[in-house]
Amino acid sequence: MSGHRAGDAVDGRRVVLWRHGETAWNAQDRFQGTTDVELTAGGLAQARASARTLASYGPDTIIASDLKRAAATAAELAAFLGVPVTHDEGLREAYAGQWQGLTFHEIRENFSEEYAKWRRGESVRRGGGELDTEVAARAGRVVRRHVEELCDGGTLVVVTHGGTIRALTGSLLGLDPSWWMSLHGLGNCGWRVLNVSGGRWRLDGSEPAILES
Repeated sequence: MSGHRAGDAVDGRRVVLWRHGETAWNAQDRFQGTTDVELTAGGLAQARASARTLASYGPDTIIASDLKRAAATAAELAAFLGVPVTHDEGLREAYAGQWQGLTFHEIRENFSEEYAKWRRGESVRRGGGELDTEVAARAGRVVRRHVEELCDGGTLVVVTHGGTIRALTGSLLGLDPSWWMSLHGLGNCGWRVLNVSGGRWRLDGSEPAILES
């Protein structure tokens, strides 16, 4: 089940950046980073419900982070559409060293200066980990490669992580990294749509998570 909907730009391509479903660490407000945490039952239900709506975009290609929470989310859309998923570690969440596994309250208490700089949009190696610009660079290479392989008017769904989506969005839109933190975050299974035409990227909107009723 793929193809393009009426009104799609025939000379452009669309990229849907989809955040994974809820994990136990999300519920506990813990910084996950590259820790491989699985979806909760609720997170799986979020993914299944959101997949039904995302299918209306007519995805041609699905790519995903290889971490379990993103891979399981992508699998729901893939099963609904009958489209395979390509997994790539370049789409992982930022590695955040000592921050990983801590709650945000613990991070603010133990790494207050580092945390404050990060929230202000300054370049910070959180917990000794990656810079947001490094995350954007590795994830951007993956996304651009797959966009180039799309036909005109094609749609790529990228199943990844909240921080990666923020960095990717800022980078693809050409925003200065100091402004990336001003981009609003996505809830679990929320998504953001970007259009690219003639090498120019444009934000086309965001959607909140769709919960199973």
